[in-house]
Amino acid sequence: MITALLCFFFLRSTVALESVDLWTERNGTVDPEGQCSCEAFLPGTTFPMGELVQLEETAVRISQKLELEIIKVEMFESKLTVYIEKVANLTVVIQMMEDDPDSYSELQIQEVKIQIKQVEALILDLQASIQTSSSVLVKIRKEITSIVVVLTKMENKYDKNLVLVTRREYIKIQQKLDECERRHNEIFNPNIGSCNHGGISRLSKPIISQLNAHLVAGHIYGGWGKDSRPLPGSENTYWYSASTDAVVRYVSVYADYYRLIMRQAMKTYDLYASADWRGTGNNLIVRANTLYYQFANPFSMAKFNMTTQKAEYRVVPSASNRFSYHYSPYQNLDFAADESGLWITYATEASKGKLVLGKIDEAAFALKEVWQTSIFKPSVGNTFMVCGVLYATRSVDTNTEEIFYTYDTRSRKESYVSIPFEKFQENYMYLDYNPTDQKLYMYNNGYYVSYHVWFHQNNKTNKPQVLM
Repeated sequence: MITALLCFFFLRSTVALESVDLWTERNGTVDPEGQCSCEAFLPGTTFPMGELVQLEETAVRISQKLELEIIKVEMFESKLTVYIEKVANLTVVIQMMEDDPDSYSELQIQEVKIQIKQVEALILDLQASIQTSSSVLVKIRKEITSIVVVLTKMENKYDKNLVLVTRREYIKIQQKLDECERRHNEIFNPNIGSCNHGGISRLSKPIISQLNAHLVAGHIYGGWGKDSRPLPGSENTYWYSASTDAVVRYVSVYADYYRLIMRQAMKTYDLYASADWRGTGNNLIVRANTLYYQFANPFSMAKFNMTTQKAEYRVVPSASNRFSYHYSPYQNLDFAADESGLWITYATEASKGKLVLGKIDEAAFALKEVWQTSIFKPSVGNTFMVCGVLYATRSVDTNTEEIFYTYDTRSRKESYVSIPFEKFQENYMYLDYNPTDQKLYMYNNGYYVSYHVWFHQNNKTNKPQVLM
């Protein structure tokens, strides 16, 4: 593969730059059949081929390490199934003993106690193994993140076709790692779509996919992610929209993660094609193949159905266009989606800039209920919703963001918390939760960034049944 790339690069250099003396030495020969051949040395400063070779070798090493972790996860899942069966059966036996203690001898009780201690030891051993495996996956993720940044810089500086083969290898590794982490996290995480948990406990390290599809860091305004309620057959769809200013005009849709990374859009929609449906801010989401965003004129919430390519808007009563988030201008109306539906956050003159949360009736495209919070919106980095709970973030330092505030719409109670997480770069424009994969999607200074979300586990469980 490297040999082919070298030949390709030498050929391009000879044709395109023949007027420039790039060759430090020429050594031409003619064989008996009259075929001319030559050897040439191209200075390493022209293209870092040695670095690319190292990246490919690293890809092989990482892939092998990841395969071992995938095997471990399969073993964890198998062990966990067995342990759950043991715990369920022991629970039933203990319940029977408690209901009729006189029917069991001291020897039988002691035997059950020994079984309990054995299962506890097995579970502790499994937890230790899983934590060790988690550390390995974090290290792999960091290594891939660093390499993706290097590849992106090489694509910007040199012919991206020379980097394409290597990038494809890392895309495959990223996909494997994502699946491994998902299965790893599901061992202790609640099922996707479930709200049977006690709220967010922590976030993963930032997962850097790559620089945006424009390959320009100047496209700092925008967002990306997955459809929060995908139509049948579109469960793997991703979207991306960004620009050099705060105008929302284009949104691109990708069939899956691979095509997102390869910048192969399935369709790009122009909100200024047949009529002026442009928006402002970085507050957009896609839900049921419909783009929800802040309409520019008049100031209102809007939705663009990408299936019918029809748009409509609704003015939000009392919403002010003077209060945005700390990082981004014009983000006055911010959309969010979670397990319970579609939401919008904003501020009003009456609230003096304090954040207001509204639940949207999707069928009527209108607010059906609102909640007033006590946090000043311009001091907030961003907000998102999970299971009917609002989470707000703020900056701690150049490398750290913090979830510092929550508001539960069911109990109408607010609380101050501290859940720090790492930023890829200091400023980000977009942050939203997706209930289909329990991930946070961030648009950070032009880069696609995401986070796995972990939750506090509830102690309440269903009564186990006897396993036959």
